[in-house]
Amino acid sequence: MDSCPSIKNILLLDSDGKRVAVKYYSDEWPTNNARESFEKSLFSKTQKSNARNEAEITMFESNTVVYKFVQDLHFFVTGGEYENELILATVLQGFFDAVGLLLRGHVEKKEARENLELILLCLDEIVDGGIVLETDGNVIAGKVATQSIDSSAPLSEQTISQALATAREHLTKSLLT
Repeated sequence: MDSCPSIKNILLLDSDGKRVAVKYYSDEWPTNNARESFEKSLFSKTQKSNARNEAEITMFESNTVVYKFVQDLHFFVTGGEYENELILATVLQGFFDAVGLLLRGHVEKKEARENLELILLCLDEIVDGGIVLETDGNVIAGKVATQSIDSSAPLSEQTISQALATAREHLTKSLLT
């Protein structure tokens, strides 16, 4: 397990340091209070940095944290003290890209809260139990989009992949009946 990259948490906070979406994969923060304290401290340490264009890396409480800010959202990926920063940065970029695709470029708190289920599905597609599963934002967004298809929506409001999945579903139903 030591040679396998491991993620401790992925955080999406707003510009006030409040939770938008968070997922913990480590028992290092066993209680909600411990997690909120970590988030508040991390936000305080990083809020004045200029991580708008490129991801920044910092050591925080014996953890390696990679983070990036966009509009009023702050993206964080935390790994162990000796975790490879490039892997953490790749996970962060994959999460950021997937969220950007799913929110159709409107990466801001209001949109994120309205589409929280998509962001939480993104987190599930990226990491499972601390193990990195996927880092390609297009693949992540594609998997999330197919999981969240509303087949009752008009075809004009669906993406091509959603429309194909809906058509496949209707064809399967018609063949089985």
